[in-house]
Formats: sequence, structure tokens, C-alpha cells
Amino acid sequence: MGRRWPVVLVGAGVLVVAAVGVGSHFYDQVSPYLHSERCTAEIDGESVALTPEQAGNAGLMGAIAVRRGLPARAVTIAVATSMQESKLYNLESGDRDSLGLFQQRPSQGWGTPREILDPYYSINTFYDALEEVDGYDTMEITEAAQEVQRSGYPEAYAEHEPDARVLASALTGYSPHVFSCTLDGDAEPASDRLRPSGLTPRADLVRRDLEAAFGPLPLGGFAPGGVSSGHMEGSTHYDGRALDVFVRPVSEENNRRGWAIASYLVSQADRLGIQNVIFDARIWTSGSRSGDGWRDYDPPSEQGDRAVLEHRDHVHVDVFE
Repeated sequence: MGRRWPVVLVGAGVLVVAAVGVGSHFYDQVSPYLHSERCTAEIDGESVALTPEQAGNAGLMGAIAVRRGLPARAVTIAVATSMQESKLYNLESGDRDSLGLFQQRPSQGWGTPREILDPYYSINTFYDALEEVDGYDTMEITEAAQEVQRSGYPEAYAEHEPDARVLASALTGYSPHVFSCTLDGDAEPASDRLRPSGLTPRADLVRRDLEAAFGPLPLGGFAPGGVSSGHMEGSTHYDGRALDVFVRPVSEENNRRGWAIASYLVSQADRLGIQNVIFDARIWTSGSRSGDGWRDYDPPSEQGDRAVLEHRDHVHVDVFE
């Protein structure tokens, strides 16, 4: 189903959390200064930096919560738990038989090793268990996470709450255009032969990945046989490298959903070879401009309906050739 998620094999004691300036943390195995690629979210002076792999896992936690109609608090709890248990990596080992993002144990009924190492499965089973906790959305994070995890060190979850709240707010769309990634933009060349959907294989993978994360979506901008029209001259839609995710009608709720989708796409950009994401008059571009984050997107007014061109009712995503 187009799911390619890395699994990391790490020995005990390797993962550390490194501070990067005041109010900023980088969750990784080695010094953040060794990384040219990173993803960040910053709200009210609190900044969190992740590797693209960690960001991809956090992004999926946000997307699945949106699909399930869960509050941002659920994402905060999930992200904080994973920060403590695995530093947001999908680990292939851990204490005793613990595995995956949440270090869930097959011997404790969480599933088979193969299931637990599937992020879609492990995130959904975490949320299943969380929803069984009455009043989890108003509990202290240590209480809610402990009800799910039964950890020997429940107080440790609270240490990650500020960072998890920043990521949860960004990835669920409550804080727009604050999550971005700085990426090299060096995707490997891919086939340009159109799939039956009218998309290149790389763009079609994005389509399938979006629906695996968010469920069925109102998609457009492509058609079987490669027929596409109504876009600006030179648009990547005409090459089958782009698709649109509609969030109509324009409203506060749909704007939030659009930003959740846009942030998710940026969090997966390294893995999926995404080049541009446009929404709500903002654009993020992989490669040399990615360090600028979300820039103003101001298409020429003579091109047509400005509201449509500014992508206020749909998220545009295109991929590298």
C-alpha cells in the first residue's frame, strides 16, 4: 500500500536528547550539528527539532488522530510517550521484547512483532487503548500515558509535554505554517510513466500514502490517461506529478484540516520525494529554499480566480521528476 517506514535497530543507552539553545530541543542519537536535514516546529518561543525520520513518525500520529476525530491532546500524549520510549524512532529492539514507536510488547498482548513494527498499526493500537481511558483528554499526561503504557517511570512522560504540545498543535492544524523541514531535495530520479490514475509512480505513491493516513479524501488535479486541465501554464499537474486535496467549503474547521494535511505532507517529504506543498497562500519547497519554511505564495492575479490560485480550498502537492 505504498508504506515504507524505516525500522531502526538501536542498542540500549544509545539514544539521547540534546539541547539546542534556550527553549529548543533536538531529539536524536547524535549531535544536531551533524545534520543538514531537520524538521522544526516553533510556537510562542518553544522550538522542537527532529530528524526527517522522527518527523515522519510524529506526522503520522497527527494524521491518524485527525482521521479518527481525536483531539490534539491525544496527539500530545502519543508524541510525548514515543519521545520517552523511543525518541520517535521505530525501534526493532528494546527492554525485553519491547518494540516500535511506543516500545509495545508482544508478550503483553500488543500484537505480533511484525504488527507492532508497522507504524499504522502501533499508532492505532495506542489510540485504541487511550480512548479506553475515561477522561484522558483532561488528565495529566503522566496519568493518561501511564494508563496505556504501564511504565516503570511514568513521571518521565511529563518531561516531553511542552515539546509534544508544540508538535501536536502544528501537526493537527491548530497552529498553521509553523512546522517545516529543511531538506536537501535530492530525490532519486523516478519513472515518468503514468499510472492508470493519471499520476507518475511517485505522485501515485503520495496519493496512496495520504489515504492510508487520513482515509478517503476528495482528491483532484489528475485523471486516468493523464488528462488534466484548468491549471496554470507550466503546472506539474500536466506532467502527472501533482494532486490536490480539497477542503471545501472554506471555513475555520476546513482550514485547520488543510493545515494538518499540508503539515503531514511536509513531514513525509523526504520519504516520498515531495517537491512543493501549497495551501492558504503559503508554499513550502524542498531543496535550497526549504530553510525559508512556509513562504508567501502570491500567484499573478491575471491567471484567474485568486481564491483558487491561492489554494485556500485545497492543498496542492507535487513531487520531483
